[in-house]
Amino acid sequence: MLTPAFSSGVRTRRFGEKDRTARIWYERGERPPGVVDQRFESLYLFAACRPGTDETFALALPRVSADAMTMLLEHFARQLEPGVHAVLVLDQAGWRDARALHVPETITLLPLPPASPQLNPVERVWLYLRERYLSHRVLNDYEAVLDAVCRAWNRLLDETGRLTTLTAYPYLTASAIP
Repeated sequence: MLTPAFSSGVRTRRFGEKDRTARIWYERGERPPGVVDQRFESLYLFAACRPGTDETFALALPRVSADAMTMLLEHFARQLEPGVHAVLVLDQAGWRDARALHVPETITLLPLPPASPQLNPVERVWLYLRERYLSHRVLNDYEAVLDAVCRAWNRLLDETGRLTTLTAYPYLTASAIP
């Protein structure tokens, strides 16, 4: 059975000490206190979310590469129900090129057009994580970054219905294949 399981696809996001700042509410005319860290410790969160549901799969890895992407695909394929074929929508980053990857038979990669991140609902998940849980912080080292990202991801999963609302793009949820 072909299903658009997790068709909002695979997307990675670098999280770490040198991230963009987020907006905060503060009194007009006053400059809010903020923390800035110039170090470069970071990790990459690889995630796939099924559009319009709370179903998701994620791995936190120290770097992006074709090997890391292959690892994600293999782990993701293992958790699929028997007989399910997933379509993963993803951008065209060089390390996601299907020719450089070992793609399991139960997965089809569907690349988005160039320069169109707005078509991938996982982008909204990253924005939510950054603004809600991961901004305005100084983290000591890689382990602290990993701990903060995992805690943020788990808190997001604890918010019943949040992933559903973040990933419910009509062009994906209306494309159910029987």
